[in-house]
Amino acid sequence: MRIIRTKNYDDMSKKAADLIASVILLKPNCVLGLATGSSPIGTYKNLVKMYKDGNLDFSQVKSVNLDEYKGLPRDNEQSYYYFMHDNLFSHVNIDLKNTHLPNGMEKNSEKACKEYDEVIASMNGVDMQLLGLGHDGHIGFNEPNSFFDKTTHCVNLTQMTIEANKRFFASIDDVPKQAYTMGIGTIMAAKMVIMVVSGKDKSEILKKSFFGPVTPEVPASILQFHPNFILVADEDALSLIE
Repeated sequence: MRIIRTKNYDDMSKKAADLIASVILLKPNCVLGLATGSSPIGTYKNLVKMYKDGNLDFSQVKSVNLDEYKGLPRDNEQSYYYFMHDNLFSHVNIDLKNTHLPNGMEKNSEKACKEYDEVIASMNGVDMQLLGLGHDGHIGFNEPNSFFDKTTHCVNLTQMTIEANKRFFASIDDVPKQAYTMGIGTIMAAKMVIMVVSGKDKSEILKKSFFGPVTPEVPASILQFHPNFILVADEDALSLIE
C-alpha cells in the first residue's frame, strides 16, 4: 500500500487526477473503473481541465462504473448514469458506447448482475479502479457483511448509507433501498486501485480500514492485500495516523 498525503481536498483531487491521467497517457485504450459520490468530483473536474487544455485524450478509453441504484431511471438526477455524464462524460471526448454502468432498471437482479459481469469480463481487465470510502468502510455498495461478495450483486443498503444519501433526495423515503454493485473480487482484480479520502469525518474509518484487521465487516480493509493500491488522502483524513 502506498499513501499519498495531501494538504486538502483540492490537492487530493489534483494528485488523484494526475495518477489517472498517467494511466491514460501510458495506455490510451485503457479500461477505467469509475466511482461516484462527492469524493471523486474534484478528481473528475481536474481530468476535464486536462482534456480541455489539450493534454488528455479519452477517445479510446473504456469505462465501467462501480454501481447504480436499483429502480432509478437514467434521467433521474440522482442516478449514477446522470452523475457520470454531468461530471465527466459530457465534458470529454469519450465514446459513450465505451461507457458502462449496471442497468438499474432491470428488475431481475440475477439477470442484471450476470449481464454486468459479462460486460466487465469482455474488457479483459480493469487497468485502474477509482474508489471512495464510506463512513462504515463500504466500497462501491459493498456494505459490512460476514463475507466478501466476489462478483456483481444486488445489495440492500444499510441505514447508515441511506442516511448519508438522503441529502441528495427530497426525503429519505425517496432514497433507493437497493443497488447493483461490483463485487470485492472484481475490485481486487483491477491492476491498480486508487482511493480518494478527505475530511476528519473519515479519519476513524480510514484508520480502521488500513491499520486494523482485514475483515468483511470493514469491506475496504481487503485493499490491504491489493498489490498496487494507492491511498490519496488529505491531512484531515490521515489525522489519526502517526
